[in-house]
Amino acid sequence: MIHASHRARFDAAARTLTGATLEWITYEHESEIRPRVGELLRRTHVDGLLLGPVPYARAREVIPNSLPVAVTRSAPLDLALAWGRALAAGIPATPVSVDTFGQETIDEVADALGLDRGQITGLPFDEAQTVEEIVAFHRRAAAPLVISVRTGVVAAGVEGATVLSAQPEIATIRAELHQLALRVKSKQADELRFAAGVFLVAPNSPDPDRARIGLMNLLLNTPEFADCWIENRDRRGVVVFAHRALFEAVTHRWVDLDVLSRAQETLGVRVVAGFGIGASARTCVALAERAAARAESEPAPGAYLIEDSGLVIGPMGAGGTALTFTYRSHDAGLEDLAAEVGLSAGTLSRLAAIERGLAGRAVSPGELAASLGITDPSGRRLIRKLSERGLVVDEGSAQVSRKGRPTRLYRLAITSAVAAP
Repeated sequence: MIHASHRARFDAAARTLTGATLEWITYEHESEIRPRVGELLRRTHVDGLLLGPVPYARAREVIPNSLPVAVTRSAPLDLALAWGRALAAGIPATPVSVDTFGQETIDEVADALGLDRGQITGLPFDEAQTVEEIVAFHRRAAAPLVISVRTGVVAAGVEGATVLSAQPEIATIRAELHQLALRVKSKQADELRFAAGVFLVAPNSPDPDRARIGLMNLLLNTPEFADCWIENRDRRGVVVFAHRALFEAVTHRWVDLDVLSRAQETLGVRVVAGFGIGASARTCVALAERAAARAESEPAPGAYLIEDSGLVIGPMGAGGTALTFTYRSHDAGLEDLAAEVGLSAGTLSRLAAIERGLAGRAVSPGELAASLGITDPSGRRLIRKLSERGLVVDEGSAQVSRKGRPTRLYRLAITSAVAAP
């Protein structure tokens, strides 16, 4: 996300980066930033986001916490170069007013260039500052030289002063871009690490074999686990194999695990879970069993994560957020419909809640998958299953991106099916 006037500079900085697809979003006015970032994140998958401090401040609320972000900030070198351009043009380096840079940076560069700090007035960055407020600051300073990082200030000008830009130079942008690419690659490699989950039924269950079978069926019919390998572990345990990224999504970044509360509701027994991440399947299972044993020592249903690095996360809750997606009790109509479709009542009620939130708007399989925290292929399989029972209506297709084929759109029709006699 860059100002339209900076496109050439960022293009030059990106020439040394290969193996990545870049999509530029430009803006002319700051009011355009948030909606354009939001629209990008809705219509396409983004692995990383590069933007300046002002765009980051304006769009922060719509950027997912899990998305790697790099903020391009002007470096001391950029300030020194701005002063160098002033001297080259015959403009005295002081008196001067400078915005956005911190006072420490200004002092550091001024000392290196031998400038009188007493003739330098600084205004540190504040995300709440408007262009008009910064221009007013420079007018009050009444210095003949202004150095600004804000594009709007450079464009507006300051009466009676020469305004020079200290926007990040190509080298600064290139360093941030390369660092972001490395962070994305590292995150992707981490997400693809092999992981295991062990789910245990409480040892005092009246019929552990029956409870384990019920737990197995619950996991098999939960869309979030559609891409997992699930098998029996022992008389009261089930083991699940998947990539780390899937478990991280299912647990809402290792905070809680909705399926534990659903298991207690539907099976009437306490279920705990443990996750293990290691270099081999054997290590993952061993760590997951240790984590599950630790979860069993807690008084309430929950889960733990143990990594081979020694990291331990927990206890995770049993999924208080589950009730925001599911009904506390499922009526007979929803239970019967879920059985016909081949989904759990909890999953079908989550879909009904998503339908209410959409208020009639059609969605793509990818959007539905994102709402449920599952992969795109699982979203497409879920759409096919719902289509067989008439629980989605084909709304045609739409071109959500300039590249690629049009995406099919569907409207959920679960609420009406539950209400039908």
